[in-house]
Formats: sequence, structure tokens, C-alpha cells
Amino acid sequence: MYAIVEIGGQQFKAEKGKKLYVNLIASEEGASVEFDNVLLVDNDGDVKVGAPAVDGAKVTAKVLGDVKGDKVVIFKKKRRKGYVVKNGHRQKYTQIEIEEIVA
Repeated sequence: MYAIVEIGGQQFKAEKGKKLYVNLIASEEGASVEFDNVLLVDNDGDVKVGAPAVDGAKVTAKVLGDVKGDKVVIFKKKRRKGYVVKNGHRQKYTQIEIEEIVA
């Protein structure tokens, strides 16, 4: 059984026991969160597609903690002008583990 769920403006394939990295969620480590914007549910071939969401379906997950992604280096240069800028960015993510899918 799996579900396509929208979390923080992005779509993820959620299966029981699967760990996902989603955009930062304001909740404490060990807390349980529910996502009710479920777009599709597949229960061993029985597919329910929402318009836009499946009624009564929800996904519960446990927050495992906050992590930082890989560093992205931003480098800008204009030739012959002496203009050089180098910046870096590390996106913050929340790691969650899918506990239950209710359809």
C-alpha cells in the first residue's frame, strides 16, 4: 500500500516504514504529524484518485529530526571587470518516518 501525499508544496510517495526528507516542519523531534492532502492511494491494485484530494485519507508520520542538506555553491563572475562573488547555501530539511496510511 502506498499513497501520493503533498507535504510543503511537494509531492512524495509514502509507504509504511519509509523515511523521507521534507521541507522544514515546525514540530519537535519524536512528535507525530498528520498530512491530510492525499492525492492518490493504491491498496494492492485498488487505486483511489482524488479530485484534488482523496476524502477521508490521511498519512501519519513521526518526526525523526532536522538535518541540513548538501552545500550548494553559488559562484558569479564577470570577466575583465574584477567582479567575483562566491556564496554557499545549505537547505534545512526534516526527516520523517511514515507510520500509517489511512484510506
